[in-house]
Amino acid sequence: MNGRNENEKGSISLLGMSGIKYPQDYDPTVLETFPNKHPERDYFVKFNCPEFTSLCPITGQPDFAAIYISYVPDVKMVESKSLKLYLFSFRNHGDFHEDCVNIIMNDLIALMEPKYIEVWGKFLPRGGISIDPYCNYGRQGTRWEQVAWDRLTHHDLYPEAVDNR
Repeated sequence: MNGRNENEKGSISLLGMSGIKYPQDYDPTVLETFPNKHPERDYFVKFNCPEFTSLCPITGQPDFAAIYISYVPDVKMVESKSLKLYLFSFRNHGDFHEDCVNIIMNDLIALMEPKYIEVWGKFLPRGGISIDPYCNYGRQGTRWEQVAWDRLTHHDLYPEAVDNR
């Protein structure tokens, strides 16, 4: 794998593999990690998923969103292809917008144990209203716990105009 030794690959098995089958329903088991080569440094990793789809649990109608995931890694990092497959697994999954972002965050916390993570969903309007749930987490007993509170209480000080969707 591009000259990386087995320790550097972590649990990566999907990257570079062709013929991947996309999950047909919610599946956190597709998530994979690899070792953070800079655990001594705090830095953000941000993923933008502008084509997230899930289903309304009541009507079964599709909901579309851009999902933004930002995290400060500790020892493990999420592999992006596995994250793509994981997010795709929501395509036929019925849950409210708020539940989707919290499920995503909880699964990533369980997977990586990051120092800090936030997930923001910007859902397209349905019925004339858009919903933008935001959740975050900072590891208890660290400075990231306070960062999580500060970002939660100030996360939307400058909301965008609704006409951009």
